[in-house]
Amino acid sequence: MAGLSATEFVKRVEKGKPVPGVLLLGSDRYLRDLCRAKLIEAYVPEAAREWGVTRFSLEDDSMDRVLAQAQTMPMLAERQVLFAEDVESLERLGDAARDAVLERLGKYFDDPAPFTLLVFEAAQLDRRMKVFKALSEATLVVSAELGESPEDRLAAGTLMARDIARQQSVELGEDAAEELVESCDGDLARVQTELAKLATYVGERRKVTRADVEALVVSAKRYSVWQLADMLASRNRPQAVAFLDSLLREGEQPAALVGAMAWMCRKLIEAQEIPGNPSKYQAAGRLGIRPDTAEMAMRQSRKIPRPQLLDGLTALSEADSRLKSGPADPRAVMEFLVAKLTATVAQN
Repeated sequence: MAGLSATEFVKRVEKGKPVPGVLLLGSDRYLRDLCRAKLIEAYVPEAAREWGVTRFSLEDDSMDRVLAQAQTMPMLAERQVLFAEDVESLERLGDAARDAVLERLGKYFDDPAPFTLLVFEAAQLDRRMKVFKALSEATLVVSAELGESPEDRLAAGTLMARDIARQQSVELGEDAAEELVESCDGDLARVQTELAKLATYVGERRKVTRADVEALVVSAKRYSVWQLADMLASRNRPQAVAFLDSLLREGEQPAALVGAMAWMCRKLIEAQEIPGNPSKYQAAGRLGIRPDTAEMAMRQSRKIPRPQLLDGLTALSEADSRLKSGPADPRAVMEFLVAKLTATVAQN
């Protein structure tokens, strides 16, 4: 079947056009969540979702288990939606095992259960391999990405950002939407998070301007908080202070930087709680961030002991209070913060 963008797919679902299977392909967490939510809303009444919605991971669950559930009428629900994540794991199987799995999958789609919608999810698949070819022939392929070119990503992201803003009951002008999408590097999950902050920031005004975005949102293009994490982990105070100085000279707001650093600390703590050695896509799902960022978070979480991260959160909270109190020099507060964070690391 032909592929659709996430927005095209949502419109199709809302029109009630059923399909036996879907391949949700892409790493944008917001778009994947949107597609899942629309499918559940369209196929399974709220009162029946405890029985009519099931999630599997093909890293841990066999395809036989997924297909057995697909062919089993759900209890207390007329239809069911089954989500099978981590389809990439099928590419890592040996040839014989992979061919056997795809053969069973093909037989299922020759006569799919009329009460089941089977949704496969993958951040990315090699389009040259049998897994993608088999699934693309049997299912509707939906792209959970904004687009490949920067122009396409910006245009699609701007439209989605304005739609997200409407959901949060705020108005977002086109220029403000473009600034927000560029600042978040097209990450719609982060756009959604930043809009929640902006909605609180603008209050009863209910309109977010470009100036509001510039004042509150840390630019992802100019600033990678994970670079600073590496400097703190390596106890490189001079480099961290120089990096901070360059950010301030480029116009980044101290309060927004503190917020980003606190967010980073929390994600590093969450990363330390993930067991085993997950792939970057599994870690992204647990942490709610993009796969490449999740990979950095997992790597850096092993460098900084948990007590230091907890101390860092305390220092960040104190810096936030000083910045909001008014009289303190923001640059001095930030330099003192970085010195304190690097000193905390150096003492252990």
